Amino acid sequence: MDPEKNSPEVDPDAQVPRPTNRPKPSKNGQRPKMPNMGQQPGCSRNFIWIAIVLIAFSILSFFYQQNTKSLTNIPVSEVAAKVAAGQVDKIEIKNDTDLTVTLKGGSQVASTVRSGDALKDYNITPDKVQIQVNNDSSSAIWFALIQTFLPALIIVGLIIYMFRATAGANMKAMSFGQSKAKLANMSKVRFKDVAGLKEAKTELMEEVEFLRNPGKFRALGAEIPKGVLLVGPPGTGKTLLAKAVAGEAGVPFFTISASEFVEMFVGVGASRVRDLFAKAKKSSPCIIFIDELDAIGRQRGAGVGGGHDEREQTLNQILVEMDGFDTDQGVIIIAATNRPDVLDPALLRPGRFDRRVVVDLPTKGERSEVLKIYSNKKPLAKDVNLDAIASQTAGMSPADLKNVMNEAAILTARREEKIITQEILHIAVEKILVGPERPSRVLNEKEKKITAVHEAGHAIVGHVLPNTDDIHKVSIISRGQALGLTWSLPREDTHTTSLSKFKDELSMLLGGLLAEIAYFNEPTTGASSDLNRATRIARAMITEYGMSEKLGMRTFGERPHEVFLGRSMGEERNYSEATAEEIDAEVTRIISEARAQATHVLTKYRKALDKLTDLLLEKETVSGEELTKILEETTGVLKPEFEIPAV
Repeated sequence: MDPEKNSPEVDPDAQVPRPTNRPKPSKNGQRPKMPNMGQQPGCSRNFIWIAIVLIAFSILSFFYQQNTKSLTNIPVSEVAAKVAAGQVDKIEIKNDTDLTVTLKGGSQVASTVRSGDALKDYNITPDKVQIQVNNDSSSAIWFALIQTFLPALIIVGLIIYMFRATAGANMKAMSFGQSKAKLANMSKVRFKDVAGLKEAKTELMEEVEFLRNPGKFRALGAEIPKGVLLVGPPGTGKTLLAKAVAGEAGVPFFTISASEFVEMFVGVGASRVRDLFAKAKKSSPCIIFIDELDAIGRQRGAGVGGGHDEREQTLNQILVEMDGFDTDQGVIIIAATNRPDVLDPALLRPGRFDRRVVVDLPTKGERSEVLKIYSNKKPLAKDVNLDAIASQTAGMSPADLKNVMNEAAILTARREEKIITQEILHIAVEKILVGPERPSRVLNEKEKKITAVHEAGHAIVGHVLPNTDDIHKVSIISRGQALGLTWSLPREDTHTTSLSKFKDELSMLLGGLLAEIAYFNEPTTGASSDLNRATRIARAMITEYGMSEKLGMRTFGERPHEVFLGRSMGEERNYSEATAEEIDAEVTRIISEARAQATHVLTKYRKALDKLTDLLLEKETVSGEELTKILEETTGVLKPEFEIPAV
């Protein structure tokens, strides 16, 4: 969306020159570092390996000594007798006193003498038997030392390890109440990286200007809103907007999820809130971003058996920090939620979150901008038309559009191709919206014909009736849980729905089941989702939109999005049983009228229904211009332009 020329409003996408006297993140010019919580000492792992090596040495020493002690010990005189008898092969002298005697058969015995020289006294000389002297006592000394000191070393090491583990646990206990907020670097994120959302960026530019030059506002006695609440459906770019604010302002950016405040122990969440704001004040001016605020910001004093004490204490501490006795002038809190209806009123009052920025689903032009951003680093074919993809993705969030481009890239790689074509983008959109094709689900001939008749019934009724969207594609290939698909797309983004459009959509939903009855004289279970959706639309027309002349322009019961655990356990009925019967009767009447209209269309254009059914059985999928041409030729009806009635 191009900004208007010569407009006095601030363009959020413009690059505002940064002042040279921009305040530093902190007094010493450095961003504060988050404490290193819960880490074990670095040498603990090394100590474990050292203990394993020592234990291995001890085991080897034990087996060595056991092997030595297992030899039979005989007197030296008996050894002399065996030498004289020629039964000894070799004598090994160890440590000058220990003898290991190897007999002719290979067996060994042990003996002991006063010294190696004493063998001559027993007439054992080298000319009678081989004598080998091994007086290397270093190994014996080492084994003795290991055997003596190893148990003591292991015990001392275990004691040290236990003390360090206890100290680590104490450190964890002391830091249990510290904030888990991360200090992120958002210097590369700008408003130009956020497609669309011009109004939201304009609102947030004031926050950026305050962070850059707070004196400009304070000189006029102005107080910048300290709390900004980003409200919108999931995936619309709330977090990216908060990053862009920090990037444009060039200030420290503390980010944390609301669920990280709450623990099983009462008071920990409040302590973490105090710690977070204390760190932020030291780094002011700065931004605190709290994601999913509804995790701790739900209305107090509600719920089954009272509120959660820990959550409520955390919320109370946030309220005090934002607008209590000790307020700060340099900290801006940006929070995001997709459930603003459940937040506590004290959180939304002026002085806390006093500015609400709506981050809604993108329009067609904004969707085209989002697609261009997410296709920057992707090789697109020259004939790719992103505006056409934007037209097919009505109701998609930026996160969905990013997923579309990613799926297109994955599909291109799977096909061993180098560029992303328009066809692949269309397939990616279909996969995201209606699910991937399941050609492995093979239907028998009867079920295949029932599915073809069903989808042809949807397509004929949807094409003939004037207030339905264009039929984009009809297929009898299974997708997800559905056996077939009739896909219609709006010509343009709309924000309201008229009574006539509701009626025609109901007829289109019932067209599949009525076509089955016309062909086979009985319904099947394949229309269960259509009937469920038709019933919900008809009931909403009566209870939410006041589209019943009999019941009047009023609503009945609580709206579904206002029902949540903590305010009510179910729908609050604000009408009598007699009115409930009238509501049921009106729902039945609306569905009956839609059925009559769909039956009339299918009866009048039975030849078109037959031809489209045969074509689906032959080709399985009919899409785009081919389908429109076939429907116009067989029905003789040109789809009129749908116009939103004037209010």
